[in-house]
Amino acid sequence: MRVVVALGGNALLKRGDKPDADIQLTNVRRAVAALAPLAREHELVVTHGNGPQVGVLALQSAADPALTHPYPFDVLGAETQGMIGYWLLQSLQNVLPDRQVCALINQTLVSVADPAFAEPTKFVGQSYDEPTARRLAAGRGWTVRQDGAYWRRVVPSPRPQRIVETRLIRQLLSHGAVAVCAGGGGVPVIRDENGLLRGVEAVVDKDLTAALLAESLEADALLLLTDVPRVVRGFGTPEATPLTHTTPAALRAESFPAGSMGPKAEAVCRFVELTGDMAAIGALDQAADILAGTAGTLVTPSGRYPHTGACPPPATGPGAAAAPEGSPS
Repeated sequence: MRVVVALGGNALLKRGDKPDADIQLTNVRRAVAALAPLAREHELVVTHGNGPQVGVLALQSAADPALTHPYPFDVLGAETQGMIGYWLLQSLQNVLPDRQVCALINQTLVSVADPAFAEPTKFVGQSYDEPTARRLAAGRGWTVRQDGAYWRRVVPSPRPQRIVETRLIRQLLSHGAVAVCAGGGGVPVIRDENGLLRGVEAVVDKDLTAALLAESLEADALLLLTDVPRVVRGFGTPEATPLTHTTPAALRAESFPAGSMGPKAEAVCRFVELTGDMAAIGALDQAADILAGTAGTLVTPSGRYPHTGACPPPATGPGAAAAPEGSPS
């Protein structure tokens, strides 16, 4: 199988962690340990988040007295692709000595007319309490929003239209390489009036980019791996219910936050609707089980497990999940 995996930002830097290099490298190694079984059995493409990392670099750039202006977000995105790509590349090479691994810096084409440029929603950088976040927003011209119990900076997140280096990634896979690419959603670029590529001040959502990449590569499965075991209907309410399997239509009927689970739900729905294949959202340490259909929230055209053609047995005990409305029971 050809599998595209998107690592959530919390897989690399957990909430509350200091953004130190050694902490992130430890988390990368744990992530790679979970991905290694997939790489041994399948063609594997790994994408990753960069929200916390790009936020750290943005702070450093803004505070550097040697700079006339802070580095723009497309440049910061390229920097984080190189940094995280290096960690993933080396860690994958160490656990897969018989495989070639390549980390690429990718550009993602977006539309200059995308309305997202006028409505920032993408969380980047560290978490703050509300007074600190509002003080930083006032002093630095940021837009900030609440993210759970904390507050974070938000920036425009235009919809990805095309991965510029798709053909190159396909060639790497055809030669048996593991590809690390499209980190942080890729460096956002537009084409100018002369048809030339130019970076823009934005961060592309990594999950939507992963879905676009998986579709373009004709992948058999798309896995969005994060720090939660399943998507939860009614999160934070007494009726909260983990979803084990669902359809795109049923998942779209749910309501999810625009800056976190919302893009993940949109990404898996888009991939399944366009390809008829399987997508899933779940915990990183259950990656192999998710691909096997025994963990996570699986999304398929029928809501059934793709390998057996049947619904999974009903969950029992604490946290048991019911099938969402509109999906097979």
